[in-house]
Amino acid sequence: MRLNACNQRGHHPQSLMHALLVFSHLRWNFVYQRPQHLLTRLAEQWPVVYVEEPVPGAASDHLEVIDVADGVQVWRPHLRSTQHGMHGANEAAMQRLVLAAMHSRRISSYIAWFYTPMAMFMADVLEPECIVYDCMDELSMFKGAPAELMAQEKALFNQADIVFTGGRSLYQAKRTLHDSVHCFPSSVDARHFSTPTADHPLQAAIPRPRLGYCGVIDERVDIDLVAGIASLRPDWQIVMVGPTAKIDPAGLPKLPNIHWMGQQDYQVLPAFIQGWDVCLLPFALNDSTRFISPTKTLEYMAGGRPCVSTAIRDVVESYGDLVKIRADAAGFVEASEALMQRDAAQRLTDERAVQSILAGTSWDATAAAMGDLIAQVLDTRVRPVGRATTAPGARVAATDLTTS
Repeated sequence: MRLNACNQRGHHPQSLMHALLVFSHLRWNFVYQRPQHLLTRLAEQWPVVYVEEPVPGAASDHLEVIDVADGVQVWRPHLRSTQHGMHGANEAAMQRLVLAAMHSRRISSYIAWFYTPMAMFMADVLEPECIVYDCMDELSMFKGAPAELMAQEKALFNQADIVFTGGRSLYQAKRTLHDSVHCFPSSVDARHFSTPTADHPLQAAIPRPRLGYCGVIDERVDIDLVAGIASLRPDWQIVMVGPTAKIDPAGLPKLPNIHWMGQQDYQVLPAFIQGWDVCLLPFALNDSTRFISPTKTLEYMAGGRPCVSTAIRDVVESYGDLVKIRADAAGFVEASEALMQRDAAQRLTDERAVQSILAGTSWDATAAAMGDLIAQVLDTRVRPVGRATTAPGARVAATDLTTS
């Protein structure tokens, strides 16, 4: 497959030669979230290469190349190393594989886009036209975060040309660390979630009322809160959609009215959400949730369903007039009952408020605004193609990004 390098938006013609070279700690085929939404849209402007963290334990070092969307390739390194992630032991092999792939695919001028500061070792062998840091989470506060992550982020701030943050709390925390920090909270594809669809077969036989959650189930989710709701109202059904991460699935509560659906494709999420009476944001209030801006808040709204959340700062400040904020299982039950008992007039008032919120944001608009900011940086530093580089062979023609 050839990744089209043409700028379909029809502006900034000097950026036609560029590609987006993205380094991420997230697998592309994991939960479909901010990186996928943004990069599939930015691929209309620049071809995208999405470099994942390596898979350890391979018989030989090699790069798996996967075409995942129009204009988007995933490069998945498989290494002989036994170390997981962007570990120091993996740096040399990662550098070698990525540079070789860039050379064989004739990638010349490119933008380096980082989702994880732990990939900063790649900056040692690259010469991008622009460095972007999309800070979507405060990774240093996640379970198992590398001790050196904060130092690596400082280095990334020092080298980045532009920084995006995934929410208002993150923006407040990062805005003084760089001269060009821009707040881009996660958005929504409202049409995807609002288009009416049949109930998902996995929950069609589950009785009502149903309360639901979709997203990663990890240390950020208050499992005791979920169990508490189910215990207080055994006649209610709790539907939990999403993969588990960094927690033992065997430890999840096994109450008969909690239904663990596992990871589901993004395309079918509306079929779940539209079949719920109330949507849940049952987040623990801990270090890992201090700066989160849950994408699912807007997805729930677009699906036409009311929400109850714990006091996540970005939810309270952005949507606190519409989302019910409660602290414990009894509060979630009380708020959910009130939402299900709304009369027609209150439902109409809430629907109008939701539509006003949704009208003010979209992934299309967010990606376009980011692209414009990057193009402004590129406009100031047009360089002749083919100049000398510290990464031999890494800079050749970018318009022939093909799968070998």
